Amino acid sequence: MKVTVCIGSSCHIKGSRQVVEQLQSLISENNLTDKVELGGTFCMGRCQEGVCVTVDDNFHSVTPEGTKDFFEKEIKSAVM
Repeated sequence: MKVTVCIGSSCHIKGSRQVVEQLQSLISENNLTDKVELGGTFCMGRCQEGVCVTVDDNFHSVTPEGTKDFFEKEIKSAVM
């Protein structure tokens, strides 16, 4: 599974660094480093929608506060 987080200026202001750090921790804590590839990219063109994240090309808008729920629902449940 490939998870890509936008680290462009608009998403950075909305908390993309915190989202990346939380996802790194959650992936590691759940022993999914061999199943989940976490990467970054610049602008996805949907700047008004929050921190932009794709999971295998499916778009999601994530907040730092909602990262754990996003991880459980969209990442962990899909690879377990």
